[in-house]
Amino acid sequence: MSSTNEPFGAVAFTNSPSTVQAPAPARTGPSHPGGRHLAALIIGCLLIVPGLGLLLGGAGLGITYAVARDSAGYLTFSMPDLSSSSPALTTADAVVATSSDVPFWVLDRLEFDVRLTATPLEPGKTVFLGIAPAGSLSTYLSGVAHDQVVGITDPRTGGQRSAVLRATPGAATAPAPTTQTFWTASATGPGQQQLTWRVTGGQWAAVIMNADGSSGVAVASSIGVRAGFLLPMAFIMLGLGLVISGVAVALIIIGASGSRPSSYTRPPGSPTPVSAAAGGPGQPMMMPMAASTGVPVQAPPPTGEPVAWSSHPRAMSPVALDARLDEPLSRWLWLVKWFLAIPHFIVLGFLWVAFSVVSVIAFFAILFTGRYPRGLFAFNLGVLQWSWRVSYYCGNGGLGTDRYPPFSLGPEPDYPARLDIAYPERLSRGLVLVKWWLLAIPHYIILGLLLGGGGWVWERTTRSGARIDTYGWSVLGLLVAIAGFSLLFTARYPRALFDLVIGLNRWVYRVVAYAALMTDVYPPFQLDEGGSEVPLAPPSQLPAQLPPPVPADRTEPPRQVDG
Repeated sequence: MSSTNEPFGAVAFTNSPSTVQAPAPARTGPSHPGGRHLAALIIGCLLIVPGLGLLLGGAGLGITYAVARDSAGYLTFSMPDLSSSSPALTTADAVVATSSDVPFWVLDRLEFDVRLTATPLEPGKTVFLGIAPAGSLSTYLSGVAHDQVVGITDPRTGGQRSAVLRATPGAATAPAPTTQTFWTASATGPGQQQLTWRVTGGQWAAVIMNADGSSGVAVASSIGVRAGFLLPMAFIMLGLGLVISGVAVALIIIGASGSRPSSYTRPPGSPTPVSAAAGGPGQPMMMPMAASTGVPVQAPPPTGEPVAWSSHPRAMSPVALDARLDEPLSRWLWLVKWFLAIPHFIVLGFLWVAFSVVSVIAFFAILFTGRYPRGLFAFNLGVLQWSWRVSYYCGNGGLGTDRYPPFSLGPEPDYPARLDIAYPERLSRGLVLVKWWLLAIPHYIILGLLLGGGGWVWERTTRSGARIDTYGWSVLGLLVAIAGFSLLFTARYPRALFDLVIGLNRWVYRVVAYAALMTDVYPPFQLDEGGSEVPLAPPSQLPAQLPPPVPADRTEPPRQVDG
């Protein structure tokens, strides 16, 4: 085997005097969206968020409508116990308020009903529930002490829910509410009372009192809502969400796949794929290095049969992530690796703070000069390399080695987990404004599922009514846990599982590099599995040794950019 001195290197090995079919010429470099494709990508990213929001909102509304209603069709929300030393408990301002220019028939068509339920906490008390025009109720309580319910405390802050009251001073008694004639709907009597009201246009307020207008109101209450428009609204939201999301996905695919070649070309002297016949019998056949990544492209096997090239070759990316399954692995060490790596976590915590600061500085440097300062690039690359080694050792990287990661910001080429990002000589000053937050939205959604998705559970109880509990999960975490249990019980790491875990991490780091402004090459929507950055020919058809797939001095070739 021999190695050339070309900028990106090449692997040569002797081939038998048989003819093989040469592969199609490789692209001269990575690509990035241009012109109308970039506009399609931006519009798609802007539409995907409201589209998914409508989908999730419509699905949640439909599920709520289907499972959370009682036999009368009401969605019931329990209130904390309400207690006041004054004669009345009221809602803050108006419980329902519509603008004067909204016709009353609008709410009538919505078929919106409210149900108030109250049970006195003191035996022998007769409770009164009433709904009236907000102005009439305000006049009735003028000069009378009363408390307004202005909010409910969050139970997650500790303790039970409680009502937040705003007191208004005044007289200790009020005229008996049962003698008043301005009530739109009311209910009174001993024990539990229930009031049902069809909402109409205007400004309305609710009150809870003792039937004789005396001080000291204490009740357990709940509010129920029945809306005929909820199910149609859920279907409308789902339909709009499907349409908008479909258009967004189509635009993203068009923008991400419809690309123009970069303006730079393969560096002079870089090898290109050749056939064995071109070299002649016994002549070395070159394994070309990808111009954008500096990693070897799959070499054609030295046989007399044509090469069957994959219809889905690996993506050309400036981010090269490699991992070697460092077997044999300990059955049980993975259970405590997280504890052994605590010193790394502490150091990386500070390094990631510095990473964020450096990225902000690099943002302005790129914006004004079109260049990422090489020293800052090297530091952030070192943080990513360190993080990848630690993750591979004890985290979602795969648990693929028992070798303790070094405390180093350098490349550490002999460690079984390696990462490199080609240094860009020039970066777009326009893309730096949008790529890290807008153009990367589709990938953020995918990574949200890979690194920490979520779900929800609806739970109903007799005392606290209905509530939604959320939980989180991680696809990568689940896969790595399966690998760990496989090691524990079988002492082997499933190779297919290893390839999938590394492929998912490769996707993650491509997006991280793009969002961290370290490249303008849009991350491909492609899962490139396997520990090696580029799949090689079968071992029997390769030379005894191969150079590292990521040369330490690899640099992304310069290209012309706009802006």
